[in-house]
Amino acid sequence: MNFDGEDLSHKALSERLDPEETHHFRGCDLTETDLWGASLAGARFESCVLDQTDFRKADLDGADFTGGGGMRIRFNDADLLDVTFTDVDLSSAQFGGALLTDVTFTGCRMIGAALTASRGTGFTVTRSNLTLANLGGCSLRGEHVEGVRFDDADLSGCDFTEATLSDCRLIGTRLLNTTFTGADLRGADLGQPDDARLRAFAGAVINQTQANAILAARGITVL
Repeated sequence: MNFDGEDLSHKALSERLDPEETHHFRGCDLTETDLWGASLAGARFESCVLDQTDFRKADLDGADFTGGGGMRIRFNDADLLDVTFTDVDLSSAQFGGALLTDVTFTGCRMIGAALTASRGTGFTVTRSNLTLANLGGCSLRGEHVEGVRFDDADLSGCDFTEATLSDCRLIGTRLLNTTFTGADLRGADLGQPDDARLRAFAGAVINQTQANAILAARGITVL
């Protein structure tokens, strides 16, 4: 079923969607649209307005989101297996309790997004802004994370074991019980190298410039 440029805002759509069909939403306004528990496997959302759209408990396996987006989209307890988000505004999006497996975020604005308490094997993120996001307890183990801003984000309890962070920023990031064992941080801005942050980075690989900055902050000059 195709929805092209339709105003579907503030509507309850779950019962209108045939679970046997694949749905394509192009340029639609889905502001505060109720898609709670909807069957949306394989659906495509292209340049749609998604302000406060309710996807809670929806089946979004294999869905593709391109462009568009909005504030406070709710994905709580939804199934997101093999879902792709490309150039989507996911600011303050809620993923608590969602099943995130093989989910890909590319070029997304995820300021203040909450992915803590999500389930599944995890996700990949590239060239995205996660400033002030909450990823508490998430796993990016072994992932190549490129071009991501984690400024002032909460990464408490996250697992970055053997991950590679290139062109990433960790300025002001909360790193309580975060694991970086075997991680390659040579391409990351580590922020202010205080003692608490250094403990979090234990076991990681850094470059000479980063090491010199850490020592200089402690009054030690390397010649």
